[in-house]
Amino acid sequence: MHWRFWLLALCCWPLLLWQGKRVRKLALRLPEAGGERSGILGHGPKQQLLICGDSAAAGVGCHHQQQALSGQLVGLLAQQAEVHWQLHAQTGINSAQLRQHLLELEAKPLSWVVVSIGVNDVTGLSSARQFRAQINALVQLINQRFSTPQIIFSAIPPMQHFSALPAPLNHWLGLKASQLNQQLVNTLATWPNARVLSSTIELTPEMLAQDGFHPSVAGAKQWASLLAAEIQRLRYSK
Repeated sequence: MHWRFWLLALCCWPLLLWQGKRVRKLALRLPEAGGERSGILGHGPKQQLLICGDSAAAGVGCHHQQQALSGQLVGLLAQQAEVHWQLHAQTGINSAQLRQHLLELEAKPLSWVVVSIGVNDVTGLSSARQFRAQINALVQLINQRFSTPQIIFSAIPPMQHFSALPAPLNHWLGLKASQLNQQLVNTLATWPNARVLSSTIELTPEMLAQDGFHPSVAGAKQWASLLAAEIQRLRYSK
């Protein structure tokens, strides 16, 4: 995978550079979803949930947070628990910036932390070493500030299927995403309370928002379902 990325870069660098600049210039920029970013929902055992990360977590591609990842995930978890939840996400941030953003939050015990990060590390061409270091630092901070909660990172999506990206740029970034995903898996394997949620579900056009880059309402629903199933599995496996 690594050599394919660099071979494609070597052969197509002028085209990749031109396509990247063109995508940035012409890309449809959607706002973050509106609505509440914290609250309490449901009845049952108390669960403290933090959802954090980038634009996908912030609900870009959906009109309201109830349609986006946070609302859909909280709704599913609230069927069996009293969920005290908070969303802390911002468009454009990478793994290093997320760590800085989490320093703004009050230090308190949490049950679960769901992390959506990595796409901006891909587009920023972070090296494997840089990404590993930032993920380690991020997990360490989460453990220190939030009393070692269960942490679930969503895998970086297969960017070769983003309809906003032309070929061969989509394939090149897809290879980079795969490389960083492997680093994510390897890094989190050293942390007992952290794991990566991967999926073999095909990223079809209806799963993407109008911008061809972020989850649609249907995509957010599928994403939330996978996360909720993993949280429930971990809760009952203790």
